[in-house]
Amino acid sequence: MVNVGIVGATGMVGRTFLEIMEQRNFPVDNLYLFASAKSKGTILNFNNTKYEVEELSEKSFDKPMDMVLFSAGGSISKKYAPIAKDKGIVVIDNSSAWRMENWVPLIVPEVNGDSIGKHKGIISNPNCSTIQSVIPLKPLNDQYKLKRVVFSTYQAVSGSGVGGLTDLEKGLSSPYHNKYPHPIAFNVLPHIDDFLDNGYTKEEMKMIEETKKILNDQDIQITATTVRVPVKYGHAVSANIELGKDFELEDIFNLFENSNGIEVLDDPANNIYPMPILAEGKDKVYVGRIRRDFSVKNGLNIWIVADNSRKGAATNTIQIAELLINK
Repeated sequence: MVNVGIVGATGMVGRTFLEIMEQRNFPVDNLYLFASAKSKGTILNFNNTKYEVEELSEKSFDKPMDMVLFSAGGSISKKYAPIAKDKGIVVIDNSSAWRMENWVPLIVPEVNGDSIGKHKGIISNPNCSTIQSVIPLKPLNDQYKLKRVVFSTYQAVSGSGVGGLTDLEKGLSSPYHNKYPHPIAFNVLPHIDDFLDNGYTKEEMKMIEETKKILNDQDIQITATTVRVPVKYGHAVSANIELGKDFELEDIFNLFENSNGIEVLDDPANNIYPMPILAEGKDKVYVGRIRRDFSVKNGLNIWIVADNSRKGAATNTIQIAELLINK
């Protein structure tokens, strides 16, 4: 049994942490919940017990915690994660604050779980679209060597939290936007996170850099276009892949079907393929539309779907925590 803290407990991912910990029978002894001043006093349920949310402060980490799960944004993680680490508490952070630090492991348990032993007090959870993408890319890289990957994402509004969901729901009845620069209802926005000087967005660069770090392969050529779509839950990714070796399509199917965390949904004759509506509330990564790209040597197209709030965020974090306990 472990003592666990959650920072950002009242947010969408924080609440999902609690839900998944219950579902997976996570071995909690003492649980401490923290959020901003406006959420202080909120009551949350976990395993039929009511817990009162405390206001986060530097003194929060004086409590006897073995690990603390952060999902409160990068600025909060930057400020408070080192405080927790210095108290001997292992931080598992869901923001982008620490992901590209060389000394911080960036973990997807099905892909590079062995790296968890290298942590120095902080472990990062990758970007949601990166998580679901590297799970099928890992066996492909091991078997055939990835040369180039082109990501095109179709990301649900819940990836922006409650504000994204509100923009969609209110926009269905009349033009509305508050979280996004344009209405998302009946629209798609090729714009996730801030634009950078190179013309890419931060979200696109996250996918590029994090994929290389997780797969431990800086030689893969990667580009990305990330797009917000009017879907509540479930990100989709089209991955156009150039492999280093020739392949038989049957072998690709077998590779995915025997890979941990993947469920293949690919039966075009019966209109079976991954969709966000099928992934919602589940923890698998669904792969389909598996086919050759005839325009390039050793080309492959795959379509990847997962619930961004679960496997793309909370579930992956809890799996990291389980790895930590087992280690």
